[in-house]
Amino acid sequence: MVPTAEELAFSREEYLAWESLQPDKHEYVAGEVFAMVGVRQVHSIVALNIATELKLHLKGKPCRPHMSDMKLMVDAVDGCFYPDIMVSCDQRDAVADLYLEHPALIVEVLSESTASYDMGLKFEFYRHIPELSEYVLVDPERRKIWLYRKNQAAEWVLHDFPEGTEVYFASVGCRLLQSDIFEGV
Repeated sequence: MVPTAEELAFSREEYLAWESLQPDKHEYVAGEVFAMVGVRQVHSIVALNIATELKLHLKGKPCRPHMSDMKLMVDAVDGCFYPDIMVSCDQRDAVADLYLEHPALIVEVLSESTASYDMGLKFEFYRHIPELSEYVLVDPERRKIWLYRKNQAAEWVLHDFPEGTEVYFASVGCRLLQSDIFEGV
């Protein structure tokens, strides 16, 4: 029998079965399930702008961008998430069906309700993905972008982009103008 949302503990398999029947999205961490809330229009615009630019840049290449409907499984933390945008260049993800496990790039668009989680604990969870080399946080209200890039020593280095400068996603060789990222905001 599949547990209901009110039950406290799910196995990953129970979560995946239960989640497939839900009208709304839920994230999963170590047996606990968390409802996802809807986003404001500004969040949606920025995420779509970035995903569109990535899609155009990656056309014909082995890397694939995905938006927030594709799940990300992080085995090391027994977690399943819905990043705003992720790009995987890994062949294992190219043949995956329900979720990805090996993204090179993850982008989270911040909102008031999720900013501290995205900047803290979620980033801690994501750092357990060996293939992940860049984690990007975008604040549409402040028009601010922070990019964390893993260096040769496996240290995460912050790259701060002053307003108007070009943003470079080294993991997929893509340069984006901030005017394109924030178009329509």
